[in-house]
Amino acid sequence: MANVTKRTVDYYTNLGLLKAERSASNYRYYSVGELERLRRIEGYKRENLSLEDIKKILKKDKEAASAIEEKGLQLKNKMDGLNDELQEFISLIEKDGKSELLLKKQISRESMALIQSLLVLLV
Repeated sequence: MANVTKRTVDYYTNLGLLKAERSASNYRYYSVGELERLRRIEGYKRENLSLEDIKKILKKDKEAASAIEEKGLQLKNKMDGLNDELQEFISLIEKDGKSELLLKKQISRESMALIQSLLVLLV
């Protein structure tokens, strides 16, 4: 599937460039993500990068992806908290029709666009 030999896959796995899952009968299975990683490795090799350089690049990519994932989780948690507060606020406003009109006058179009964007991200 990746147009490389089994020996190449074994070598990359032994170097730690690829990770395989083991079956009950000890066969190695590679995920779609690992297949994509293998293709990236081969692309870097075509650019004449050493395997050590490729390993560094892949490590940085993994660290960046982890940082993005962590930041996304933090943002989601903040948005969940804001959503909870918003629901409380909405229930208070619904009890008093005058407050709803006052609130609509105070919220700018930009704020509404931001709120809608945040709600889309929550879903």
